[in-house]
Parts: sequence; C-alpha cells; structure tokens
Amino acid sequence: MNFEVIAQARVEQGSGASRRLRNAGRVPAIVYGGGAEPTVISLDHNAIFHQLRVEAFHASVLNLNVDGKIEKVLLRDVQHHSFKQLVLHVDFQRVNPNEKLHIKVPLHFANAELAPGVKLAGGIINHVLNEVDVSCLPADLPEFIEVDLSSLQAGGSVHLSDVKLPNGVEIIALARGENHTVANCSGKLGGEEAAAE
Repeated sequence: MNFEVIAQARVEQGSGASRRLRNAGRVPAIVYGGGAEPTVISLDHNAIFHQLRVEAFHASVLNLNVDGKIEKVLLRDVQHHSFKQLVLHVDFQRVNPNEKLHIKVPLHFANAELAPGVKLAGGIINHVLNEVDVSCLPADLPEFIEVDLSSLQAGGSVHLSDVKLPNGVEIIALARGENHTVANCSGKLGGEEAAAE
C-alpha cells in the first residue's frame, strides 16, 4: 500500500508557533536522518489523523511530499493529546534504500478456527505478541507478518522460529537467540482439568 503524506515546510518554531499551527488545524512535525539537516514541517490535522488510524501506515515506507519535493520516510513517533482526539506532533525519519531498517511490524493471526486445539479440544487461542521488531531493507518491508495457527494443538504454542517470514526480513529477537512465544492454545476448562480439582 502506498501512502503519501502532504506537508509544508515551516519557519517558525517554539511552543507559541506550534499552538498557532494547531489552532489553524495543522500539526507540527519534523523529518530527520538520512545525512540531511532536520526539517520542521506541518501537516493537515484531519488528513494525518485518519492516516494514523490505518495499521499499515505505521509499518510502511511513506512518501512525504514537502512543498512538492518527495522523500521516503518512516513514521517514528506520534504524540497524542491525553484525552482529546488530537495529534500534537509527528516525527518522521528519512529512509536510505540501501540501509536496513529496524521497525515494529504487526502480526496477523490466520486459521485459528482450523487449529486442532480449538476445533477438537475446544481450546482458546491467546495472542502473546501483537507485533515484532524486524530488520530489512526498505523495499522488503512487509505491512504485516502472518502467523499460521492451523496446526496449533491444545496446550501448544507457536514461537518466533515457527513464523514464516517474507524474503529479506529478519526478526531481531531471533537473531539475538530469543525464541519468544507468539501465541498459545489453552485447554478448555473441564474434562481432565476439572477432574484434577
């Protein structure tokens, strides 16, 4: 999915300037990295608010259009108002197509209804992780990683090493030798569990 973020360069900085921007329906933001100087920009509040609600927006290389000049960036940080539905500030990082990214990618769970632990034993699937840190080149960045639960037995687990990864994508925890549980299937209360009480 291709996302374009429309932005305008801004000159004024500081809390007073940021407040004036927000009152005008704009969001102060910054883009940094890539061997260039940080650039302060502003975004249309409603446009970025709705883009931020799309899961894939958080794990995609974005096209940042600043006054007609397009740069490839990643969303790095968002500050929200504590109780109002307001975006207060956004940070973007420039992307070098030849340098690997470290970014969190969401997990999508598939085929839970086919898992023997659910279908035959009436178990319940628990999602232990909802996202993973990955390393890959920008061109290989997936919007999400699918976790197939079709062979999960009651009392069984799916670990990071069981997850099928897209080409060129590496899970950082696995590279460090950490094979965390991604999901498990708890047995149904009753039967042997109830008998043991």
